[in-house]
Amino acid sequence: MAELQEVQITEEKPLLPGQTPEMAKTHSVETPYGSVTFTVYGTPKPKRPAILTYHDVGLNYKSCFQPLFQFGDMQEIIQNFVRVHVDAPGMEEGAPVFPLGYQYPSLDQLADMIPCILQYLNFSTIIGVGVGAGAYILSRYALTGLTSSIPEMILGHLFSQEELSGNSELIQKYRNIITHAPNLENIELYWNSYNNRRDLNLERGGAVTLKCPVMLVVGDQAPHEDAVVECNSKLDPTQTSFLKMADSGGQPQLTQPGKLTEAFKYFLQGMGYMASSCMTRLSRSRTASLTSAASIDGNRSRSRTLSQSSESGTLPSGPPGHTMEVSC
Repeated sequence: MAELQEVQITEEKPLLPGQTPEMAKTHSVETPYGSVTFTVYGTPKPKRPAILTYHDVGLNYKSCFQPLFQFGDMQEIIQNFVRVHVDAPGMEEGAPVFPLGYQYPSLDQLADMIPCILQYLNFSTIIGVGVGAGAYILSRYALTGLTSSIPEMILGHLFSQEELSGNSELIQKYRNIITHAPNLENIELYWNSYNNRRDLNLERGGAVTLKCPVMLVVGDQAPHEDAVVECNSKLDPTQTSFLKMADSGGQPQLTQPGKLTEAFKYFLQGMGYMASSCMTRLSRSRTASLTSAASIDGNRSRSRTLSQSSESGTLPSGPPGHTMEVSC
């Protein structure tokens, strides 16, 4: 998918007192149904979707949405979200007339162009704002988007928005693996099963909870960080170890294998295994600070919080029976 043009323009609108001009970038990308042009205002905000607009027939993004996004009270919103304004093919300012006999894309095909835009921008989620035909296009995308952009949806599940925006070698590697997977149809079936999963209905102290030792690990920028924290709150604190790893994103086993290995060794030791195993980088450091708090939910179990640098630190050993929140 190749970029055809990229220019910087200043939005043409009267400025409010104290307001500076917004810079915009206009892009055109090729899709299976032809080229599509869109204009991006602002920069991506961590853990926030982009606002994506699609205009009605007879309009373009400026004539359809400029009055709304110029409105004074709207400024608070646009300061907190990156905006992507899509122009339907041939509707952008200065667009040439299509040749005689040109077959214009159907509305369904226009909807299928949206994943190409999101893939180009490394965006995984959007808030759609559509008018008339644009509303239909966005609705069609919402109904079929999972199938059309399955690789990007899965990447958004695996990695944080910050990681995707950074487009590191790791992201490029896994995007290539998933996008070109020969069994992509099978992956989609697995993905659909995941999205149709039932709630575990865990409840601390209730009839449904895990009775075995558990180690929960989540990256500090993981896309499902809140869900893991909530899960930890529903588990028996005397059987649960909770580790929150810094600089690890959505896949700690890929980005921080050393730290995760060390934490796993301590977890196994707490279960009575590998008592003589040699601890490496984490255990040799003496820079960590360990604080112990009192009871949790009336139990005598202690909650341990460990803070350490991204390079070194010490994890507490001992039997599972402590909830550990670790930043490492």
